Amino acid sequence: MSHATAADLRSARRVLIQGVTGSGKSTAAARIGRALGLPVHLADEEIGFLPASEAVWTNREPDQMRAIAAEITAEPGWVLDASYSSFRDIVLERADIVVGLDYPRWLSLGRLLRRTAGRLRDRTPVCSGNRETLRQTLGGESIIVWHFQTFADKRATMRDWALDPAGGGPPQVGRGRPREEHGDARDSQETERREGAWARAGPPTMLGDGPGRLDALIAQISS
Repeated sequence: MSHATAADLRSARRVLIQGVTGSGKSTAAARIGRALGLPVHLADEEIGFLPASEAVWTNREPDQMRAIAAEITAEPGWVLDASYSSFRDIVLERADIVVGLDYPRWLSLGRLLRRTAGRLRDRTPVCSGNRETLRQTLGGESIIVWHFQTFADKRATMRDWALDPAGGGPPQVGRGRPREEHGDARDSQETERREGAWARAGPPTMLGDGPGRLDALIAQISS
C-alpha cells in the first residue's frame, strides 16, 4: 500500500478511521462523511454490541460482528469509525483509504476524560443503548484503564504502517501528532497480542504534526 494524500481521500468511497482510545474517531468519521457525502457507520453502535434491551454491555459473537461488518463494507460508499480485531481484515480488504488519528496521549486522554464525565453526568446512551456508570469507570474494565493499556500498541501500529509503504491494504492518511471501541476492551490480551503482530504488517499512514491537521484535511477535501 502507498502513502495517501488529501486527493486520495477526496476520491475515496470507503474510508476507515484508525486511532487510539479517545482520539475522536467518531467525530472525525462524521466530519469526513459530511465532507465526502458518504454514510457514516459507528462500530460500537452497529457492530460490536447487542442492544442493551437484550443484554447489557454484551459484545456480539465474533461471527455475528463479521457478518454485520461484511454487510456494511459491501456497500459502495461508507465511513467506518473503528474496526475491532475480530473483523478488521474484512474492512481493510474493502477500504479505499485509512485515516489515522495519531494524537499525543495528553490530548486523547483529556478528550476521553471529558467525554466519560459528560456521559456519566448526562446518562448518555452509547454502544447500542448502554450507559456508562461510575462503578464501571473506576473498575477493571474502565475505558480509561484501556486507554493506558493500549495506547503504545495502537500508536505503534499506525507508525509502523507509515514506515511500510510496501505493506498490503488501502492507503492511510495520518492526522496530527495533536475510546478505542468499547468492544476492544472486552477482547482478551492474547487477541490483542495477535492483532498487534498482524497490524504491524498492515497499511502505512502519513502522520501529521498537530491537532489542526484534521481541520486542514477537511478543508482540502471540501474545496
